[in-house]
Amino acid sequence: AMMEESKLTRFQRRYLMDCVKRGGTLPLQCHSTSSKETAPAVPAFPPPVCQPSRLSAKPLLRPAKVCQAGDAYAREKFKPQARRDLEKEKQRLQNILATGKDVVECNVKQTLVQTKEEEIPEPDRFEELVNEVQERKEFLAEMEALGQGKKYRRIVLTEISQKMREMEIIDKKRSEEMREIMTKDFPGGNPFFP
Repeated sequence: AMMEESKLTRFQRRYLMDCVKRGGTLPLQCHSTSSKETAPAVPAFPPPVCQPSRLSAKPLLRPAKVCQAGDAYAREKFKPQARRDLEKEKQRLQNILATGKDVVECNVKQTLVQTKEEEIPEPDRFEELVNEVQERKEFLAEMEALGQGKKYRRIVLTEISQKMREMEIIDKKRSEEMREIMTKDFPGGNPFFP
């Protein structure tokens, strides 16, 4: 199919098929229709200057001195690491064989999680709201200083009133909790709270 596409003459096709049957290499140029052997034409382009050299049959080996000069024979120095506590390992194995679970590690993980939770106190929402109101007041003052106060005044005041409302709700809840705590402490009720 390729011969037909390349539009070779019959002589050129026959010549190529003979080369294939003999197992030889295909010629770079297939000469015209004459059956005479013509002298090979001088190629139009000179061969490239950098031709890859053929590999020799004998592999190239580096001499021993070159190998020894490199880091191939340098050994890493031994660095001792921390040893395990054998008593803890025995205890752990006993727990695994007795219960089928590694109880010691679970307890350690739980205590680590608990200590992390205890270290981080929950932020007080009331204090957060106070800070947010203060930030909005500062923002509004900056905008008024820049001459943009009218543009942001309504938005900022609405946000401040929402924060104040939330603060009032939190304050009521806290006062109710305190009232309940105070009435529980006194069995007959507390005369101070009507």
